Amino acid sequence: MLRYASQRLVVLLVSLVLASVLIFVILRWLPGDSAGGTLGVGATSDQLEELRRQLGTDRPAAEQYSEWIGGLVRGDAGDSFLSRAPVAELIAARLPVTLPLSLAAFALSVLISLPIGVLAAVRRRKPSGALISIASQLGVAVPIFWVGVILIAIFALNLGWLPPGGFPRQGWQAPGEAIRALILPALTIAIAMSAVMIRYIRSATLDVLDQDYIRTARALGYSRWQALARHGLRNAAVPVVAILGIELATSMLGAVVVEAVFDLPGVGSLLLSSVVGRDLAVVQTLVLAITATVLVINLGVDLAQRVIDPRLRTTVVTR
Repeated sequence: MLRYASQRLVVLLVSLVLASVLIFVILRWLPGDSAGGTLGVGATSDQLEELRRQLGTDRPAAEQYSEWIGGLVRGDAGDSFLSRAPVAELIAARLPVTLPLSLAAFALSVLISLPIGVLAAVRRRKPSGALISIASQLGVAVPIFWVGVILIAIFALNLGWLPPGGFPRQGWQAPGEAIRALILPALTIAIAMSAVMIRYIRSATLDVLDQDYIRTARALGYSRWQALARHGLRNAAVPVVAILGIELATSMLGAVVVEAVFDLPGVGSLLLSSVVGRDLAVVQTLVLAITATVLVINLGVDLAQRVIDPRLRTTVVTR
């Protein structure tokens, strides 16, 4: 297990290096530059050249990449091209919005999808099972921003129970207002994630219910729920853990869209505004940070699957 974890860690580091190269090259390949985004369309060529010299974007690409990666290794992500503030401080100031939002959305989606997915599998030949399948398919088809608009119309504009958007200026120093501001965004992401997770959990549970050991347990007098609880859930957990890991990463990516819908000052909003302003210093660091988070989650999922299913550990040793 330790050997496998070390191998996967090496793969993660190599993947991060390759991702950093791709991110850097693609951002420089796109049309426009940071100087033009900062000065606007009325800037003269001399002004553009002077700003490029100040930002360092007129230097060779290899030199710029080395400086960026070297700074990250030392814990310095550089300064924003637009605000000239340290990139790390800009990201840290937005995390108190995005991190609770993503974790709350993930927790809600697990609470919703796990029981409903299992119920859909156990009742697959009954109207309730078919209804759950239809609802989950509709949930997958509906765009996430549309879910947010519907929730705002119902719970904010019609019922007035929750704010339609924004975040308290005091932040988490006003915890009640902060929590109320995140309920609808978290529910929006959770509904979109649950629609996907219900389908996977239903499929994984159906695979288990069709196994011989479940039929044997039923023949011994167990009900379908009892047989599933005693002998099936551990086996169904392996593919379910994989989809939970994917959806945890999705909750962070979904925050980019939802923060724009609900006007939240999170990391997603920072990324969008930086892309519009061609603030490459912020964009490249944020995209790499998101990539690193997804890779770490995938590593955690792989290790968790081997803890749950000993057969996977045996396969590794054999190799």
